[in-house]
Amino acid sequence: MNEFLQRLKERKLVQWTVAYCASAFALVQLLDIVAQRFDWPEYLVRFTFIALAVGFFVTLVLAWYHGERGAQRVGGTELLILALLLALGGGFLWRFAGAAHERIVRPAPTLPSPLPAAIPEKSIAVLPFENLSDEKANAYFVGGIQDEILTRLSKIADLKVISRTSTLKYKSAPENLREVGSQLGVAHLLEGSVQKAGDQVHINVQLINAATDAHLWAESYDRELKNIFSVEGEVAGAIAEALKAKLTGSEKKAIADKPTQNAAAYEAYLRGLSLEHSEYSYSESQQAADDYAEAVRLDPKFARAWARLGVIRSFLYFNTIALQTNTPVAVKEAADRAIALAPEAGESWIALGYYRYRVQRDFSGALAAFEKAQKLLPNSSLVWNAIGTVERRLGRWEEAEASFEMAKKLDPRDVTLLNGLGVDFYKYLRRYDDAKAALEQALKISPDSESTRANLAAVLQSQGRLDESARQLARIPADSTDHLVVSARVNQELYERHFDAAIKLVEQTLAALPPGQPLDSDTTTALVNLGYAQEWSGRKDEARRAFTRVVHELRPTPETIVAPEANATPETLALAYAGLGEKQEALEQAKSALAFWDGDAVSRPAAEVALAQIQARFGDTDSAIAALPHLLEVPAGVTQADLRFNPLWDPLRQDARFQELLKASATADKGPAR
Repeated sequence: MNEFLQRLKERKLVQWTVAYCASAFALVQLLDIVAQRFDWPEYLVRFTFIALAVGFFVTLVLAWYHGERGAQRVGGTELLILALLLALGGGFLWRFAGAAHERIVRPAPTLPSPLPAAIPEKSIAVLPFENLSDEKANAYFVGGIQDEILTRLSKIADLKVISRTSTLKYKSAPENLREVGSQLGVAHLLEGSVQKAGDQVHINVQLINAATDAHLWAESYDRELKNIFSVEGEVAGAIAEALKAKLTGSEKKAIADKPTQNAAAYEAYLRGLSLEHSEYSYSESQQAADDYAEAVRLDPKFARAWARLGVIRSFLYFNTIALQTNTPVAVKEAADRAIALAPEAGESWIALGYYRYRVQRDFSGALAAFEKAQKLLPNSSLVWNAIGTVERRLGRWEEAEASFEMAKKLDPRDVTLLNGLGVDFYKYLRRYDDAKAALEQALKISPDSESTRANLAAVLQSQGRLDESARQLARIPADSTDHLVVSARVNQELYERHFDAAIKLVEQTLAALPPGQPLDSDTTTALVNLGYAQEWSGRKDEARRAFTRVVHELRPTPETIVAPEANATPETLALAYAGLGEKQEALEQAKSALAFWDGDAVSRPAAEVALAQIQARFGDTDSAIAALPHLLEVPAGVTQADLRFNPLWDPLRQDARFQELLKASATADKGPAR
């Protein structure tokens, strides 16, 4: 070994090694600059690195034989070492250069381009189908066919299926499929068209690889309307086969299921679906409920229509819309009928979950129903969203965030979902940067969304950034009647103590209501704000009339029980009593609101805030201030900005304890660390 080391020294192998490495390093740096400047392909850069690695071993061999003393007798050990060096260099060349050559010289033109790691191969989005019917009023039918195919695909656990909301903005046949696939996070897209003429229907569908624009499968179907019910299942089954998805026996049965044999009932059902997927409004939701009711009247065994009827009626009940129709009994009947007719359908369990959540306020029972639905509908963003919504009510904030993220993966362009994340989740946690990120993402998808911009303004108000909030509100048309816009604008004016401006906003909203229409919960909240703004501007009699109207609307008789629902009606009534100066009724109603919301991590803090404001109004300063430290910490509680700007806290402003709370909480609204 000593002799071998001496020969290394004589042949200057160490010097050759250092010189080669230094030269190679300089060449690599130069290559990196040139490659970026001229946009060289990655394989060419990689091939150069391989050549330099192999050249290192060649250099060692040359240095050995052409050292300072010239070639000398080579011993057995030296031959073995040289052979190993050459073998190693050859191995590098064979392994890497050969593979690079294979990629360069022999590409497979029919195979898709490599997908980003985040996009699974078995993933699909169903784009809006083109309406080829002469009667454009048949658009609801076209959307319904698309939705039914999507619903069946969502039952297959081996697939990733993007929800309909995220595909609505795309054309039926977009030009840049690769970009659409990337935006939606899918490898495949389904395009289609529907033509309906009388009782004849022609459906054409084609499955396309988003990366290569290659058509993997296509089929046309001609059916009479009465025989249309099996087409969606045939399409879903063919797609699953084309994507090599593994189906369980129950999944095969679920996608082949025919929801009804009654063509008229099916058309009514599709009309309801179309309305639900259109722009959000209470009136359209009520019309969708009427369509589902017509579907089950025509076919009392139509389980899926019963399920949708239960869900939509629970929503309307929760928002105090048409309560004479959308009663707890009506919601329960629809959910029960769906479960009895189709206990194996995820849609039935969704209906039961919403009955338990919105009517019974049984959050644990609702969560159990939604988790059952998730197993049956593994690709439903609606179910994951419902699970997250209930989990946050139970105070399981981390689990809720994970559920909402799952919903977002399946519906990445759902503006409503992103709005909910912003104002009904991250804002509650005072994670304002996350809230703004979600809302800004929604605005990128829908730049003209008035409600999204109003929600962004509300987040800025919660931070006390009133100038920025005002700029966001100024970008919304002045005549907007969106209830979120009106609420944010009224809150802005109250925070800035522009009471006359707040009064004008609410009065315009009330004037726009149809004569005789009962007030919904959003309007009664605005009416309470009107009363306080009138009081603070010195218009006492007008304020009293506003508060009296709220009490009459919400509690027409002393026996009326104001139940909990979506928009804090029990607290609204308590604040109306306080505005009238009826201390006992206000405190009793506020405390009953606390009992209503017991066990609700979202709504109970709001009721506690209302109680503290009422206590402050009637001079119980100690009780009001004692509640504030907790409310500044708990999710969905009071914000430091609200304490600073809301006139309802004025009775506490001169108290040293209140001033100390403001100082101590100056950084509280930055939100907890993630």
